[in-house]
Amino acid sequence: MFVTYQEALDWIHARLRLGIKPGLKRMEWMMDKLRSPENKLKAIHIGGTNGKGSTVTFLRSMLQEQGYKVGTFTSPYIEQFNERISINGKAISDDELLQLANVIRPLADELEETELGGPTEFEVITAMSFYYFAEMNPVDIVLYEVGLGGRFDSTNIIKPIASIITNIGLDHTNILGDTYEKIAFEKAGIIKKQTPIFTAVQHPGALKVINEQANQKDAHIYRFGQEFTISGHEPVSNGEIFSLKNSFGSLEQLEISLIGKHQTENAAVAITAIQFLNQTGTLSISEQSIREGLKNAYWPGRFEIVSEKPLVIIDGAHNDEGIATLVSELKNRYSDRNIHIVFAALKDKKFDKMIEQLDQVANQISFVSFDYPRAATAHDLYEKSQSENKEIVENWRAYLKDVIQQLEPNGMLVVTGSLYFISEAKPILINHLINI
Repeated sequence: MFVTYQEALDWIHARLRLGIKPGLKRMEWMMDKLRSPENKLKAIHIGGTNGKGSTVTFLRSMLQEQGYKVGTFTSPYIEQFNERISINGKAISDDELLQLANVIRPLADELEETELGGPTEFEVITAMSFYYFAEMNPVDIVLYEVGLGGRFDSTNIIKPIASIITNIGLDHTNILGDTYEKIAFEKAGIIKKQTPIFTAVQHPGALKVINEQANQKDAHIYRFGQEFTISGHEPVSNGEIFSLKNSFGSLEQLEISLIGKHQTENAAVAITAIQFLNQTGTLSISEQSIREGLKNAYWPGRFEIVSEKPLVIIDGAHNDEGIATLVSELKNRYSDRNIHIVFAALKDKKFDKMIEQLDQVANQISFVSFDYPRAATAHDLYEKSQSENKEIVENWRAYLKDVIQQLEPNGMLVVTGSLYFISEAKPILINHLINI
């Protein structure tokens, strides 16, 4: 039995040694022992390559604005581990996490002795979340973000009221497949029988796979560009404005505070899902709550402006599609700025194309590594860059302070790459900014 929060957290993190073990049998075994808490939840399931966290945030903010008690399960964390299990945007307490660890630990030990083997870190956290939202602190509705893929993801034992697939990109190809179609098949694994599916996927091959899976499951599908569309998009200084049209009507001049055209698509998917659930009587959310919820939605680490003067942005762009979106926004919004990029990545990512794109907009690019088992070395990243103004940085913490202090009025700092790196870098950046 764990006595302190730190003991519990160390035990959870130690399970990273088990790596990724796709499959649902260990989850089903643990849930059976806990009397199936996952079946007591009213849940929306959110999958996709990029945009999952932002879509969860839009959903939560709209639901919360209406007065619902909303649970969220997301990964990875940006500021604090506990935020992976949250209610109304507030992370569970250290004491609650300690209690949960003491509930799951005996099951993990027992499971270790079976032919299934012990649960991974992600499986442990997922099991904790099911028990928490169903038994310890029941919620009106819970939003589950897929960890990896969909079909064999630990979260895929739920029976949701709706499923969402944000988009499809070539990420985790060593596990999910090396084509859009193969990855789409894995993502489409969250589609359940006669359960509506909402998607922003636009790649023709990927969308074809999702259509096929929806038809097989007799699941009504709502597709971006077909059943719902966006018009009148306009970027503004602190977000985006757009209008949405779907089979439930039109909403004009919607405003979001998350930056990037892609965020309007994530918002459109979330709104359409909410409107469907409104129509079926599953939920009741007013137009005012939709509008206010969208405007108030905040998701850390996604093109987040952490300082205006000096201009400092962090963005967890950790794959080709994420970097492409970041580069596009930098070109559209800050083409007149001197852009200094600090980049870190995981070694199992195809970071050569990511760096090639960053080279296009960076006046200076610095490569770093960080304390994580899968982190790429700064040297490996440096070798892939064609920039004439590139460097390897050993002590990135001290370096960030120096860069911030030396930024000229027309300069800006962009810290990007792995979300695991962003979670380490953000508090360091904020501390430096407070003290300059």
